[in-house]
Amino acid sequence: MVIVGGGPAGVMAGLLFARAGVSVRVLEKHADFFRDFRGDTVHPSTMEILNQLGLLERFLQRPHDRVLRAQVRIAGRDYTVAEMSHLATPAPFIAMMPQWEFLDFLRDEAEVYPSFALDMEAEATGFIEDGGRIVGVKLKDGREVRSRHLVLMTDGRGSLVRKLDLLPVEQLGAPMDIFWFHLPKADNPGDALRGAIDTGRMAVLIDRRTYWQAAFIISKGSGEAVKAKGIGWLREQMQALFPELDLSGGLGSTADLHLLSVALDRLTTWHRPGLLAIGDAAHAMSPIGGIGINLAIQDAVAAANVLAAPLARGENVDALLAKVQQRRAFPTRVIQAGQKAGQDNVIGAVLSGRPIIRAPWPLRMLDRFPLLRRIPGRIVGLGVRRERVRSPAILLPSPLMGEG
Repeated sequence: MVIVGGGPAGVMAGLLFARAGVSVRVLEKHADFFRDFRGDTVHPSTMEILNQLGLLERFLQRPHDRVLRAQVRIAGRDYTVAEMSHLATPAPFIAMMPQWEFLDFLRDEAEVYPSFALDMEAEATGFIEDGGRIVGVKLKDGREVRSRHLVLMTDGRGSLVRKLDLLPVEQLGAPMDIFWFHLPKADNPGDALRGAIDTGRMAVLIDRRTYWQAAFIISKGSGEAVKAKGIGWLREQMQALFPELDLSGGLGSTADLHLLSVALDRLTTWHRPGLLAIGDAAHAMSPIGGIGINLAIQDAVAAANVLAAPLARGENVDALLAKVQQRRAFPTRVIQAGQKAGQDNVIGAVLSGRPIIRAPWPLRMLDRFPLLRRIPGRIVGLGVRRERVRSPAILLPSPLMGEG
C-alpha cells in the first residue's frame, strides 16, 4: 500500500500496517520532519495506543514536558478549567514534545519492520486511475508510485483529494485565524496550558521549557491588517493579556509571525475504490483543544484494525473502506460540534469586541469545583470513542536466532 503524507497519521498508519506484515511505502514531500509551529501535544489517548504497542516507555524517554491541567485568564482573573491527573490511563497527562521528535520516534519504531519504507522529498501531485479505481500516485519529480491494494491519504487539510476535488467537502466555517510566534521565558517547565481572554483579544501560551509558543487569535482573513498595525501593537496586546511576562527580546518584527489559516470541515465521503482519506485529509479540525493530531492517530488505528489483516492476505479491501468512515465519523462530528460551539459562542464573541466583564458561569463552576474539571479533562485527554489496537502483529526474528 501507499501512504501519502508523513505526518502523525501517516507514520503511525505505516507502523501499524507494517507491523501486520503489509508492504507499506510512506511518501513525505519535505526533506525532513523539522517544521516549527506544528501541533506538539501528545494526549493520553495517543499514549494509550503507544502503551498497547509496547512503545510507551521508550517514547517517554524522549525529551518532553508534562501538562496536567488547563488554565484560562478572563478579564484578569485565572481559572483552572480542566484536570487530567485523575484519568485511569497509563499516562494521565499531555506530553509536550516537538512534532518532529514524535515523528522521528514513530519512524524509528516502524523501520524495525522489513516491509516499511519512507520516501522523503516525494510530493504527490496527481493520481493514477485504472478502470475508475485509484491504483497509485504521480510524484512532482515525474515518478509514479503504484499500489494495487490501497492509497491512504494522510496529507492534511491541503490534501490532494481536496485540491483535485476528488471527494466532496462540507464546510463548517471558522471565524478566526492564528498568528504563531515565540516569546522568551526562563528555562523551567510548567504543568499547565495557559490562555487569556479580554475584550477584543485572546491568546494561548504553550510552555516549551526555554520559550513560550504563543498563539494570538485574529479575525478570519485579517492577517495583513494586523501586521499593518506593527509588531509594537501586538506586543502591547500580549503584555496586556499576560502582564507578568517579560517580553523584552521577543517579537522583533512581523517576520516572526507565522499565520495559520484555521479551517473546520470534513469530507462527506472519505473513500472511493482504491483510496481512503483519514486525519486532517478527511476532517480539518480547529486548534481548539489541540486534539487534531490525536484524532488523526485514532483514525490510523481504526483503519489498521479494519484493513490490515485482509491487506496482509492480499485481499481487495474496497468494500471495507466505508467501515473506517462509519467507525470514525461519530467522534469527528462530536468533536467538531464542540469546536464550532466554542468558535461561535466564545471566540466569535471575543473578536467582535463585545465587553468581557467576567467568565461565563460554566467556567466559574469548573474553577470552583475541582471534580467538575475532570469532565473537560477527560474529553481533551481521551476524546470520544477512543480506539484500541486490534490489528495483527507479525513475529519479528529474534537477534539470537541462528546463533549457537
